[in-house]
Amino acid sequence: MSVDPARLAPMADAIRALSMDAVQAANSGHPGMPMGMADVATVLYAKFLKFDPARPDWADRDRFVLSAGHGSMLLYSLLHLTGYARPSMDDLRNFRQMGSPCAGHPENFLLDGVEATTGPLGQGLAMAVGMAMAERHLNAEFGDLVDHRTWVIAGDGCLMEGINHEAIGLAGHLKLGHLNVLWDDNRITIDGGTDLSTSEDIPARYRAAGWHTVSCDGHDFAQIERALAEAAASPLPTLVACRTVIGKGAPNMAGSHSVHGSPLGDDEIAATRDAIGWHSEPFVVPEDILADWRSLAHRGEAEHAAWTSRLNSSPVKAELERRMSGDLPAGNEAGKAFASWLAEDQTVATRKASEMCLNVLAQHVPDLMGGSADLTGSNNTKAKCQEPFSPDNYGGSYVYYGIREFGMAAAMNGMALHGGVIPYGGTFLIFSDYCRNAIRLSALQQTRVIYVMTHDSIGLGEDGPTHQPIEQVMSLRLIPNLNVFRPADIIETAECWQLALQTSETPSVLCLSRQNLKQVRRDGEMLSGKGAYRLKAADSARKVVLVATGSEVEVALETAAALEAQGIGADVVSMPCMELFEQQDDFYRADLLPSDVLKVSIEAGATLGWERHVGNDGITIGLDRFGASAPAKQLFERFGFTAAAIVPQIIEKIKN
Repeated sequence: MSVDPARLAPMADAIRALSMDAVQAANSGHPGMPMGMADVATVLYAKFLKFDPARPDWADRDRFVLSAGHGSMLLYSLLHLTGYARPSMDDLRNFRQMGSPCAGHPENFLLDGVEATTGPLGQGLAMAVGMAMAERHLNAEFGDLVDHRTWVIAGDGCLMEGINHEAIGLAGHLKLGHLNVLWDDNRITIDGGTDLSTSEDIPARYRAAGWHTVSCDGHDFAQIERALAEAAASPLPTLVACRTVIGKGAPNMAGSHSVHGSPLGDDEIAATRDAIGWHSEPFVVPEDILADWRSLAHRGEAEHAAWTSRLNSSPVKAELERRMSGDLPAGNEAGKAFASWLAEDQTVATRKASEMCLNVLAQHVPDLMGGSADLTGSNNTKAKCQEPFSPDNYGGSYVYYGIREFGMAAAMNGMALHGGVIPYGGTFLIFSDYCRNAIRLSALQQTRVIYVMTHDSIGLGEDGPTHQPIEQVMSLRLIPNLNVFRPADIIETAECWQLALQTSETPSVLCLSRQNLKQVRRDGEMLSGKGAYRLKAADSARKVVLVATGSEVEVALETAAALEAQGIGADVVSMPCMELFEQQDDFYRADLLPSDVLKVSIEAGATLGWERHVGNDGITIGLDRFGASAPAKQLFERFGFTAAAIVPQIIEKIKN
């Protein structure tokens, strides 16, 4: 379709009409951005975006991310108008209502064509960086079978958020030329004009980060096409500054912050219909305009057919399809290698055990794409066979993210959403707080992202309380659909890695020790799969169950031995994953943690939450204060994580 305003203007007005009508019907939502960016979005879909509504899972489609997720009606309108199976017009009528897939902010698991769950500002753009990284990585391996662009619509808020600085710095450094950000430069935020809060030269900042920049009048179709063509041709990531009017078309409210997050109202909607010449009833699109929108799919259908022909004749077809489906390689060769470790006796930090696992996994699971936020040597996240991912080698599978924890986490979400790679990335557990909102989005979006969080307790020692996690493990357990693993030794670490890879719709956090831990397991197959298991049964009549995680499992074993020496029978239960344990049936959980014995939890972190497993009459050995700077052994003694400190508490409790 040529840039013919006579055809494109009514198409854009269809977005405006649907957006203002849906927000009005819901009496809730954000009409301003969809109305302001309608012209840009129309040119993007009409001239540039590669998509096929009949096959929304097409591996080589362009990815379109609405980073400014509050303007969700822009995306819902586009999906309906271009012919996706959903949202239907009834879905649009029920925008923001129970049962409609048209949620207040776009959710990737509700609608095909929604590539990412967005709304927390800046994260959509940062996830798009990860999508562009995955595209370049897979292109290096599969050639023109993976050769597409990632397009983003972002607002002023997205560009202000701190994560934006992290994301654009990484994208510029990596020269991700297939990434294009369309900035809705309307100079309005909720509070009012952007001059209330910022005076920075945003294009200059992007150029300083290694981006190409171009600008256009966001309501001039020819200028928009020129700018998007320049972006598509650039070897660098491109910021397109689209100067727009928020609420474009509303005669009395356009250009004002009052149109940002509230319905226009019946009177203003009527005036807008007159102003733009839209005379259809609410939720009605004239047939000729709808036909123009639906015709856009023909280009994508032809491109998809040509791609399918290339795929069917390619020797890498099966591998690309496996990678994009998310299936793991057949054979479980890594698991067989790990099984041999049971017969050994290795005392290593679980961060080192994780590295040993990766050296095996990276050889058998080519999907793995790792990295670290500038802590590679401390997180032990780089396998020996991995090469750096860089502009000179997009085939590399290890990313040096720099000191960008939040940006790293969001990029990993984008990689997982793109498909074809399984991302993992490392930092210290204490810095999970820097990436927490992205971890939450990993869980919400049902992505297979693996967080390697080392230095998991006061056991990191001399770096002191600023770096010693206290509440982090338990607080991460509060996030739904997130598996938090805290393995006790090399065997549990290997099992946790396997479990993390197997949960394709659940992200994982591996909490790993800095200090060396003794191997506590020498038998059993995948005992961590149920989240907890009996590591040691009582030698005499059981009176106590000690349940522990990570480095404290060793303490629990020492405590049990001391109790047994005094004739007090004690089980030891290792619980590497509380979430998986809580998914087990009542019989299994009651067998491990029976109601008729004293239960004691031992974990070097916050005690809140352990009462659900040990009961209100149990004992919670933990740390509800900040740590201190000292060697790990001294800290464990100081804060009572020794058998000598725990045994008297248990004996006193039993007596009473």
